Amino acid sequence: MTQPLLNPAHTPAHWEHPGLAAHLLRAMRAVVGREVLRFLKQPSRMGSALVRPLLWLVVFSAGFHNVFGVAIVPPYETYVTYSVYMLPGLLGMVALFNGMQSSLSMVFDREMGVMRLLLTAPLPRGYLLAFKLLAGAALSVLQMGVFLVLAALLGTDLAWAAVPGLLLTMLLAAVMLAALGLMLSVYVRQLENFAGTMNFVIFPMFFISPALYPLWKLQESGAWWLHQLALVNPFTHAVEMMRFASVGQVSPLATGVVLGCTVVFFVLALWGYDPQRGWIKQKGGV
Repeated sequence: MTQPLLNPAHTPAHWEHPGLAAHLLRAMRAVVGREVLRFLKQPSRMGSALVRPLLWLVVFSAGFHNVFGVAIVPPYETYVTYSVYMLPGLLGMVALFNGMQSSLSMVFDREMGVMRLLLTAPLPRGYLLAFKLLAGAALSVLQMGVFLVLAALLGTDLAWAAVPGLLLTMLLAAVMLAALGLMLSVYVRQLENFAGTMNFVIFPMFFISPALYPLWKLQESGAWWLHQLALVNPFTHAVEMMRFASVGQVSPLATGVVLGCTVVFFVLALWGYDPQRGWIKQKGGV
């Protein structure tokens, strides 16, 4: 006679409910659907999310074409235009800023009391935070997809056979940066502090990365410490993962770092929202 894997006396009540899967699906649809519908009802958010990378693509790629006109670095085997080189970095920019926007949304919901109501739902806290993570990632992928289409319409060369793999890496990068935003929402206590978060998180992550220039240029200029910071920057590996995918290749190192950072960021967010420790305990519980 087989023994149960868990002692029934210690089995949480929600695992005994036969309709748990359907309940989780409804909860996911509610959380993700709320964020997506709120985004679609604010078309200005899409415009503001795309105007920044479009300016870089149109203006900076033209202005710096003769400065960074070509790049023969892995995974490229021949000369590429600066706009082609920039594309993965600008896709990462979209996901990075949306991840921080998701963090801002979490802080706003917490101040308005919505987050407290969500965390008192009769579901494991990890599932609820995972659904918030999926919502942020879904918005990032939506914006990245629209930007990819616009970049193609503006004349950026794409290897169309590599687009399915590129879309997959876009999703992985979006999940990692959404997890980063989720983790930061634990420690950003007030909306007024969000501007500081942007200055000390978003811009260093973006500029100390190969999003706009190859890392060997940092070495060439003698900025070895910036080069070392870029190597440990998670955003660097998200960009490189998409860059390899854009030409139909895979970077095991970059993919592994992105997956590992996603797990670390999400675990830290779970710890921060744990009622026995982290932010909720410090605020006196929900």
